Amino acid sequence: MNPKKSYGSRVFSPRVMQKRLPREVWERLEEATHLGGRLDPAIAQAVADAMKDWALEQGATHFIHWFQPMTGITAGKFDAFLSPDGEGGAITEFSGKSLFMGEPDASSFPSGGLRATFEARGYTAWDPTSPAFVKDNTLYIPTAFCAYTGQALDAKTPLLRSMEAVSREAVRFCRAIGMEGVTRVEASAGAEQEYFIVDRQSYEERLDLKICGTTLLGAPMPKGQELDDHYLGRIRLRIARYMEEVERRLWELGVPVKTKHNEAAPAQHELAPMYEGCNIACDHNQLVMETLRIVAKEQGLACLLHEKPFARVNGSGKHNNYSLSTNTGVNLLAPGKDPAGELRFLLTICAFLRGVDSYPELLRLSAASAGNDCRLGGHEAPPAVISVFLGDALLEALHRAAGEEITGSRGSHSLNIGVSTSPELMADDSDRNRTSPFAFTGNKFEFRMVGSSQSIALANTVLNTILADSFNAFAIYFEEEGYSEATVRRIIGETLRSHGRVVFNGDNYSQQWLQEAESRGLPVIADTVAAMEALEDPKNWKLLGRFGVLTPEECASRHEIMTENYNKVVGIEAATLVQMVRRQILPAAARYTGGVAKSVRDFSAAMGREQGYLEDHLEQISDLTNAISNGVDSLEWDLDTLPEDPRERAVYMRDVVRRDMGQLREVCDRAERIIPEDVWPIPTYTDLVHYV
Repeated sequence: MNPKKSYGSRVFSPRVMQKRLPREVWERLEEATHLGGRLDPAIAQAVADAMKDWALEQGATHFIHWFQPMTGITAGKFDAFLSPDGEGGAITEFSGKSLFMGEPDASSFPSGGLRATFEARGYTAWDPTSPAFVKDNTLYIPTAFCAYTGQALDAKTPLLRSMEAVSREAVRFCRAIGMEGVTRVEASAGAEQEYFIVDRQSYEERLDLKICGTTLLGAPMPKGQELDDHYLGRIRLRIARYMEEVERRLWELGVPVKTKHNEAAPAQHELAPMYEGCNIACDHNQLVMETLRIVAKEQGLACLLHEKPFARVNGSGKHNNYSLSTNTGVNLLAPGKDPAGELRFLLTICAFLRGVDSYPELLRLSAASAGNDCRLGGHEAPPAVISVFLGDALLEALHRAAGEEITGSRGSHSLNIGVSTSPELMADDSDRNRTSPFAFTGNKFEFRMVGSSQSIALANTVLNTILADSFNAFAIYFEEEGYSEATVRRIIGETLRSHGRVVFNGDNYSQQWLQEAESRGLPVIADTVAAMEALEDPKNWKLLGRFGVLTPEECASRHEIMTENYNKVVGIEAATLVQMVRRQILPAAARYTGGVAKSVRDFSAAMGREQGYLEDHLEQISDLTNAISNGVDSLEWDLDTLPEDPRERAVYMRDVVRRDMGQLREVCDRAERIIPEDVWPIPTYTDLVHYV
């Protein structure tokens, strides 16, 4: 593999377009793509012809409008380039209309009431900001997906709207503070993807993994992650071959994956890309997840993207690294080399503080899912409280800029590690805080709450929108008051007074922080059912509507979709657990109980006396078998008595069904600890994670 030569070789990139398109067509497309112009239908056929010819050279036989419905994954239908010529032969054709627009069935995807079964028409619209690519002999054309009414039915459309909103308001802000030449501000993201890899055969033998992507049963392993020997350790040969193939395919598709390593838990790994525009980063993360799964299956492995595949070891997140850059090459989150640059940087930090503190419920919503509820709040992931880590040095700089007296300095310094041959190391001015849900990490903010199986679209849609609101407010202030050092100090001071409560540089895992957060008035949103209320808050409707991101109807539809998804996910997990216990666990426990009972009888008959261990063991396993039977009866009763109303059902799923699932699991796991390995009917945690 020659990575440099193969990188982007399967992508209809700007470089390829510039070579293949007539100059006028290329310039008009470039203007629409990067300069905020409107896409001209007159260039459609020229672009379609060039795209088709290139795709055919890549071996493509079909094309697909690739979109992201509200399912969390991607979709599209395949159309062949080939058409009969009427004379027994065939021709290849691809019209400009086929490039610009498609028509999938809108009523067959989650719509949250925006579409009824008899209202089936929907449209996909070409997204020229994300390049087309060839995969599996198919030309993939990234598209937005909307209803016949124009309402968004996907994750991409609100993201694109929010990117336009934050660019518009950030440009206004930049001009208000004297940054000349800024005509566009791009929000960029890089999603660190965590995942587990297990052996395919063991995966196939566990119904919970096949159906739910997570283990619903499993006793503790003798060795989990206690020794910290897996994190950043040697990558096993089988996994190394897997990672190499994943990288090769992603590089061909222009996905800039940069980092790979073992994560903290056994069998857990991470892949991280370079920064890209939010929209492309979202598309590429979908490709990352698909490629991880496909390559794993091809190599006799299984990739688990669930946020908590195994109890008692770390789960998997997706750290969303977010930044903002101008068309003039300035990262708004990087301090400048002059006083004006420093003030711009501090104002941008204030914009983040204002946005996060004003709309924490929306940020929490963007990371809400039934799977992520199993991860958030544990001592491995951020808690359910939204706070911001700045570090002591940056926080002091803000207070100093606001005119407060600050003694001492926490600037960068050199490190002496006590080895004469070691080079001088320059330490950053602040430490890192891996417990914070929203941390400043040097020219970017890292939003650590997103779950490993989730799309990053909603998280970045929310970030873009809350920042658009802050930039709008700051721009109005400077336009009315004029830009000066005094006005900057006033804004920074007011931000610290009004929104400084959201800054926390300590241990977010501690119980003391939860108590302090409540005393500060910060919302503690523990689960998805509570987080979904953000979509019914008029304050959030007003924000999303003011910047053209989501209408109240679109917000309501997403609430309905999320509620339905939560109910289905928990219901499927409960039904799967019932089936595993009825068909596998209880029969195994009963057989083993019978075997122990026979041993007790045989011993008594042979020796003429009782055997204490066998008697006690029989009583123990008999009690556990009864407890398992009672537990599965209770869970089945729960599923038979679900409330009809979807919202009431979601609360019931959270408070009753998941509680009883946990209790049933507890007794099954206790039984696993004492039932012999050759009797226990499913692969254990040790079988799954210590397979090579």
